[in-house]
This record gives sequence, C-alpha cells and structure tokens, in this order.
Amino acid sequence: LEQLTGQQPVYSKARYTLRGFGIRRNEKIACHVTVRGEKALEILERGLKVKEYELYERNFSATGNFGFGINEHIDLGIKYDPTTGIYGMDFFICLTRPGARVARRKVKNGRIGMPHKVTKEDSIKWFQDKFDGVVLAKAV
Repeated sequence: LEQLTGQQPVYSKARYTLRGFGIRRNEKIACHVTVRGEKALEILERGLKVKEYELYERNFSATGNFGFGINEHIDLGIKYDPTTGIYGMDFFICLTRPGARVARRKVKNGRIGMPHKVTKEDSIKWFQDKFDGVVLAKAV
C-alpha cells in the first residue's frame, strides 16, 4: 500500500478472538489507507484498468458508494517483492456531495435532504461519465 499510495498505512486490529480463523484479540489483521483528490482518482484509474472498466450493478450500494477487488497487486504496476508475495486488494469508493459534513459534524449538526444525498443511480452515472465504465447487470 505504501508503494502504491505513498502514504503510511493504518493497521486494523481484531476486536475478538476467533479460534476458527486462528485470530487473537488485538492481532493486526488488515491495513488500509484513505486517499483523496487527484491521487485517489489516479489509483482508482489503475484499479479499474485491471478490471477493464467493468463493474457489476451489485458493486454499487444504495447510499452511493461502490467497491471492487483485484486478486493480484502486481497487476497495478507494483514491482514483485519475494518477501511480501502476491496479495489481493479491495478498493472502496465513497461519493458525497459538498455539504455532507453538516450531518457528520459534532456542533450544530443538521440533516441532509433526500435530493442532496448520493443515490445508486448517481454513483453509476458518475462512474460511467468519469471513466467510460460499463455496468453489467448480473454476475455470471
């Protein structure tokens, strides 16, 4: 992630012990990076190139977010490192309109009306306009 984004990744810890998976409480189980702006669009472009700009309709949520995964990180153009191996990666994109902070802020928070919220159709349209993407109806 650091090679891809140029940012320091944050590690996620397990909340509970799960014997079936061999995971103990507070064990590091994942890492993630939040990327915004032009850098986010560049990384998203590289990820979508691996998927050939095709996503399924079920990849889009009702609240305007969408995500997809890739199986091999070396498809993004990252050099293979034998110590790390090959790992998969998930991309998750959150779309909001300007003014969405009104609902999230602590002091003087308010509500956002339905016309201002991002819908599934809005995010599909953004994906198709921005990246000339194809949204497939169903997974085969």
